[in-house]
Formats: sequence, C-alpha cells, structure tokens
Amino acid sequence: QVHLVESGGGLVQAGGSLRLSCAASGRTFSSAAMGWFRQAPGREREFVAAISGGNSITYYADSVKGRFTISRDKVKNTVYLQMNSLKSEDTAVYYCGATYANIVHLRTTADYWGKGTLVTVSS
Repeated sequence: QVHLVESGGGLVQAGGSLRLSCAASGRTFSSAAMGWFRQAPGREREFVAAISGGNSITYYADSVKGRFTISRDKVKNTVYLQMNSLKSEDTAVYYCGATYANIVHLRTTADYWGKGTLVTVSS
C-alpha cells in the first residue's frame, strides 16, 4: 500500500508560479512511477506529468509542456510539480498518483491516489 499526501496548492495570479509536493509513505517509493493529474470543475480528471522510478524519465501533457516540471527526491520520498506561467485554465484540483507498473500506465490512470490539492489561478 502507498499513502500519498499532496500540498502546496493555493490561489495565484495568472503568470505566477506554484510548487506542489506529494509525500509518499508505505511501499518502496524509489521504484514507483509517480504522476500528477488534475480535474477542473465539470471536467474529467486528466494526466499532467509523470516521472519514472528508475532513471527519472519524464512525460508531460502538451498543455503544460514547457511550463511545468516534475521531479522527485528519493531521500525525502517526495515528488514535486513546479508550475510556472500559470493560466486560468490550469485551475483544478491536482492529484498525485503512483504505480508500480510501467510509467506509460500513468498516461491514463494510477493505482494509488492522494486526496488532491486545489490550485486556483485568477486572471
């Protein structure tokens, strides 16, 4: 079992930055692929970014490529999402997800989920 807790959400003006954190506990964190997803009001949850467990390969949704950066600290068992140049359309609840399957699995879903953190971008 993996327990995930997100933090770092809040209210920010368009063009600003936020860094989300996801603290993991339970099973071995270093071998898990980790990802960020988001769900805007009235919309389905969507993939944002993912990072592999071994060699830290990363994937991004086209909508955030060049603005968001995913990283992980295996000592702190934490994965981060640095969000720059935020837009109003980035407003959503952001969820951390994990899988011990291939990182490609995170392009659609995760096996373990956090409860989410709200990001609101004002225009």
